[in-house]
Amino acid sequence: MSTTVFARHDERLGQFTLRLVDPAADAELLHRWLTHPKSVFWLMQDAELGDVRKEFESIAAASSHHAYLGLHNGEPAFLVEVYDPAHDAVGTAYPVQPGDIGMHFLVAPTDTPLHGFTLAVITTVMELLFADPANRRVVVEPDARNKPVHALNAAVGFHVERTVPLPGKDAYLSFCTREQYEAARAATAAPQE
Repeated sequence: MSTTVFARHDERLGQFTLRLVDPAADAELLHRWLTHPKSVFWLMQDAELGDVRKEFESIAAASSHHAYLGLHNGEPAFLVEVYDPAHDAVGTAYPVQPGDIGMHFLVAPTDTPLHGFTLAVITTVMELLFADPANRRVVVEPDARNKPVHALNAAVGFHVERTVPLPGKDAYLSFCTREQYEAARAATAAPQE
C-alpha cells in the first residue's frame, strides 16, 4: 500500500492522512463512492468499475494531475484530486497564473455523518496544498447547483469570481489565496462572543 504523503491532526475528529491512489487496489472502493447518488456532481454515475480504474490510471500517469485517497483515523473516507489548471478545461475559462493549483474533493457517502467532518476534510486539503510554497492560489470550479460545497468553500476563504461553462456543468469559478485561507482559518478559530 502507498505511504502517507500528508497528515493533519484535527483536535476534535482525529487523524487525517493522504496517500496516492493505487488504481488497481482502490478502484472498487472509488467506484462505489463515485457512482453513489450523493456523488452526482462528479459526473461518473454510470461508470463501470473498469472506467474508474482507467480514469485513475490516467491520472497516475499524468504529471499535471494527482489523486489521493484520504483516510480518517486509518479508514478510507475521502478522495482528493489536485491538478494544474493550465492542463485542465478550467484553464480555458480564465488566465492561469503562476502558483495556481486546482483541486476537487469527495467525501465518501455515509449513513453516519460526523458533525464538522466535511469542513475538516476541506481544511486538510487546503493544508496539503499550501504546504507547498509554490502554491499561491487554489482554484475550484464546483457545479453551480452544488450548494453544500459552496458553503464549505466560503468557510475556508474561497471567493466566487463568476459562473463559467465547463464540460457537463455551469461552474462557479472560485479562488482562494494563501492569505484568504489564513484569514478564514483565523476567523473560525477566534473565540465567539
